[in-house]
Parts: sequence; structure tokens; C-alpha cells
Amino acid sequence: MSTSALARSLRAYVRYAPSSVGKARLVGSFLDEHLRTHPVHTTVRLRSGDKIGVTTSDVIQRYQYLFGEWEPNLSAFLRARLRPGDTFIDVGAHRGAFSLLASHAVGPHGHVVAIEPSPQFHDDLATAATANRRTNIRAVRSAASDTHGTHGTLTLYLEDPANLGHTTAVRPRHVHTAFDVPTAPLADLISRPELATTRVIKIDVEGAEAAAIRGLLPALAHLREDAELVVEVTPRLLAKQGESPADIIDTLRGHGFHAYTLTNDYDPATYPRAMRRPRPPVRCNETPKDMTDLVFSRINADHLTLRR
Repeated sequence: MSTSALARSLRAYVRYAPSSVGKARLVGSFLDEHLRTHPVHTTVRLRSGDKIGVTTSDVIQRYQYLFGEWEPNLSAFLRARLRPGDTFIDVGAHRGAFSLLASHAVGPHGHVVAIEPSPQFHDDLATAATANRRTNIRAVRSAASDTHGTHGTLTLYLEDPANLGHTTAVRPRHVHTAFDVPTAPLADLISRPELATTRVIKIDVEGAEAAAIRGLLPALAHLREDAELVVEVTPRLLAKQGESPADIIDTLRGHGFHAYTLTNDYDPATYPRAMRRPRPPVRCNETPKDMTDLVFSRINADHLTLRR
């Protein structure tokens, strides 16, 4: 059996076998590296039921190929929160992993606003939405900030083509690709009816999260009382702009939100367990020093339940 045939067989076991025996070891010791260095170009079905094209040299697409999902703890949180008729705002939607998941959860009478500045990712997202007949997704090609960019644009940088999700407005030491995108305050990108039904706003903008939050502030008063935010904070990139996670936490605390930490481990060996037993957000007692997913909720508790 060739190495590629072996990889396909092992991937089938990891993806579909009901048992979890040996899955973490297979992924961590062989499959992840093999699929990165020997890319597979194919179409996969996600756990949501949607079909998308993937190339496994990219980490997000590789995990979707292996597991049918990206960030299982966040995926479980969204499934637990979103209900038919809700609106989900996906800021930094990338190729639409969470937008597609949310589209099913909110149903035909709900709405998904997928905000993605990259022309390629925006097109991939729109293609996936059309191919899977996800008619409740509204794709917006813009970066979310606190002001309109100079001449209405912002420069984004990609450092590592093996991690397409890490496209940032903070110039890295090594630039693989740079391109200009339109930008606008987040509150200007969401309509008043959408705000009124919004249940979750997810913000993953690779270091621009403080500006995105400032651009959202005028809209907070129009949100439902049970609306929650999920914000990926990146301390290293924030510090380069004179910002910090504490600034974000303090700002949202001033608007009645409590901070919770949602476990997000990018080690693929942790995925089989996390998909079986996802972890709920727990109260954030320390300012994050590393990249962290924070949930902001008006609920004041030790943790947020994942029960539907």
C-alpha cells in the first residue's frame, strides 16, 4: 500500500469510526504532517452537511478534511446558542466554516452576515453558500474597523501560505502577499433589523479586534439582552498597535459584559476528544497573554453552559 493510500485509509478511520482509540496518535504522529507536505485537493462534507473544496496544505482546510470541523469548542458553543430566527454576525468569516454552521442553526427565517475582506476568501465563501443553497447568508467584502480607512482601504498581509487564516493588518517580518481591502466601522456593516435579532457576534480579525470592537460600540445598545460576543484576542499583535486584551475586556465590561475563556487548542491531536466532549466557556480571571478566544456575555456565572 502506498503512503498516500495509507493516509486515505487512516483519515477515513479518524473521520468516521465511532471509536476514538488511537485517533489522537494517528493524527499527531503522521496524518497532520503528511497532509501538510503532500496536499490533497478534494471536496469534503462538513459536520454541518455542507460540501466544500479543500487543499490540505492549509491548516484550516486540513482539519476540515480530517475532522469535518474547525475549532470544535467554538462550534459546539455556536450550536448551543443559535436558534431558528436568530442572526449570527461572522466578522472575519474566512471561507465560511462558522457561517455555514450558523446558517443551519438559524434556519430559513434566520440570518448570517459574513464579513470577510479578502477577495479570495469572500469568493470562496460565496461559492460555498451558493453550492450548498445557503440562501440566508449575506456576504460583505470589507474589513471591520473603528474608522473608514485612508481612501476607504486597508492593507492586509499574509505571512504563511500554509496558514491562510492568519491574514492581518499588522505587517509581519516576512510578507508572502499584501493586498488592499475596503474597510468600515462594524456598526455600519450591520443593518438595524439584523442587530435586533443578533444572538452571537464572532470577531476573528488577527490583531484588529480592538478597532473592530470600537467600531461596534454604537450598535451595542441595539442588541438583544442575551446577545453574546466571541472575540479572538491576539496580545502580540495588539501590543504592536499600543493595544491590549485588557483594553477590550474593560471596554466591554463597561457595557455590562462579563469575560469568559473558551478553550481553543490548535493541536490536531486534541480534536477527537474535543469533538466528543467540548468544553464550555469558563470565567476569565486573568488577562490573556497568548492568543485566546474570549466570550462576552451579560450572564454572570462561573461558566456558560453548552446545553441547548
